[in-house]
Amino acid sequence: MSEPTSAANAPVRTLDLAAIKAAIPHRYPFLLIDKVEVLEEDKKAIGTKCVTANEPFFTGHFPEHPVMPGVLIVEAMAQTAAAMMLSKPENKGKLGYLMGVDGAKFRKPVFPGSVLKFHVEPLRLGRIAKFRVEAFVDGVLAAEAEIMSALVDPEK
Repeated sequence: MSEPTSAANAPVRTLDLAAIKAAIPHRYPFLLIDKVEVLEEDKKAIGTKCVTANEPFFTGHFPEHPVMPGVLIVEAMAQTAAAMMLSKPENKGKLGYLMGVDGAKFRKPVFPGSVLKFHVEPLRLGRIAKFRVEAFVDGVLAAEAEIMSALVDPEK
């Protein structure tokens, strides 16, 4: 079996849970992504979140009709962007601070049993970066936004 490749035939860089934890500081119960595939370096990544009935937020949102909070979907999209950028050797040890969310729209509720796919495309990179982010369930758009983040040294 051959190694997966992107549209440009470059190898896909896959971040498993250990690599994600090495790149970003989030931990349970706030680590909201399970895997990230960088399809084209600095151009496209896809994150995955398997939403289970055991998620702690379902206890209160909502007990009789569990729906994943939209703000956590946005956070998961931001974590995907952060993992893509902070897993690069030149950014090791840095943090990504979420600075802004524009045009967030929630198109479809996300329930336990869903597999979320977060599509991330940088619009601008640098110390201040901007990303177009979308969340899909079974190929259907569930949420979208543009997010802005800052790349910082933790001691500052």
